[in-house]
Amino acid sequence: MNRRTLAGVSAAALASLSLAACSGGADAAEAAGQIDYWLWDANQQPAYQQCADAFHEANPDLTVKITQRGWDDYWSALTTAFSSDTGPDVFTDHVSKYPEFVANGQLMPLDEHVQDVDLDQYSEGLADLWVAQDGKRYGLPKDWDTVAIFYNQQMVDDAGLSEKDMQQLDWNPDDGGSYEAAIARLTVDANGVRGDEPGFDKENVAVYGLGIPGAGYENGQTEWSMYAATTGWTLTDKNPWGTHYNYDDPRFQDTIAWWYSLVEKGYMPPLETTIGASVNDNFGAGKSAININGDWMLSTYFGYDGVDVGLAPTPTGPNGQRASMFNGLADSVWAGTDNPEGAAKWVAFLGSAECQDLVGAAGVVFPAITSSAELATEAFAEKGIDVTPFTTHVEDGTTFLFPVTEHASDIHAIMTAAMDDVLGGKADVSSLTEANEQVNALFE
Repeated sequence: MNRRTLAGVSAAALASLSLAACSGGADAAEAAGQIDYWLWDANQQPAYQQCADAFHEANPDLTVKITQRGWDDYWSALTTAFSSDTGPDVFTDHVSKYPEFVANGQLMPLDEHVQDVDLDQYSEGLADLWVAQDGKRYGLPKDWDTVAIFYNQQMVDDAGLSEKDMQQLDWNPDDGGSYEAAIARLTVDANGVRGDEPGFDKENVAVYGLGIPGAGYENGQTEWSMYAATTGWTLTDKNPWGTHYNYDDPRFQDTIAWWYSLVEKGYMPPLETTIGASVNDNFGAGKSAININGDWMLSTYFGYDGVDVGLAPTPTGPNGQRASMFNGLADSVWAGTDNPEGAAKWVAFLGSAECQDLVGAAGVVFPAITSSAELATEAFAEKGIDVTPFTTHVEDGTTFLFPVTEHASDIHAIMTAAMDDVLGGKADVSSLTEANEQVNALFE
């Protein structure tokens, strides 16, 4: 079998959810002009189908077939496809993943194919993330994301907190500031007693003030990074391509100690209750009053029936500023593609204003091109959603980049276990020093 035939068998075996820009039953000539494209976000799939349709109209000899898999399955399926020589021609890539793909020779350099692309049209810093240590480019930016506070408006009102209170929260690792005070106030036990009232039963909580998806792995994008960054702490010695992590820094460990104290006080759910659970669905079911999450979840949170959702920026920290991890996805070409020219042309189109304007107008994510992101802001506003808590980080310069280093898989394994032990109450935060030594040994 050739690679394209194997790809069809693999897709059928995995029962993937696919959309094609043309009808099925294509003959051999049509199959030769087919570009397989993978992504993981179902909310974005309709917008990218519009891009695929526009691309096919401009390039009748090329047809894009889109396959969507959820995040949990996406990377394992991609790894399997690469190893079996059945990978997609183009796929949505992540900055934490692509260094290993480059090291394994699984990505095609794009430099000669995107020479005419204006890299200055993208939000500052996004294009640079996708130039590897060999000096070659392996992706064109597609979008960016920051984090903010989603809160249940009715619960906030019932707690006696105002809109101004939520917009001006502050935090510190000693007593948690007004942020912890709000979380305590919003926590309610089964008897209706709030977390800041006498008689609160932390062993029998009905509504947690703050919900969490887990212990945060190695980067804590939606769990703890927005707090730690306001102390002056940084994940690595430099970014991108740092070679030394800083999980042994007292500022980081003090932040995590405070964060875990919320579990001890009953304001945040124990780690074991988050396993297999959806933090956003728990919010939708009224089991938590506040969630910190990324802008890619806007459609999900504002889609819950009967829940009036409010948005607020992350709390101001000890340095007097807010903070958010700034992540930017890109589209990459698999090195094994049998249509490198067509695949590169599709990537260039994905990185163009024509496609990103379509994505922006759909109001599901912020495209990488600045003008397209403005269209997204307008689209969200038309839905009644003020996304300022997300965009303020970019406007105020309070973002920090998602860490891009080698050994991502090994670091993930080490820090997942270490963070789970700490947040699960099995180890003290000081144990992160030993984990940090294991991480940094990878670079020796």
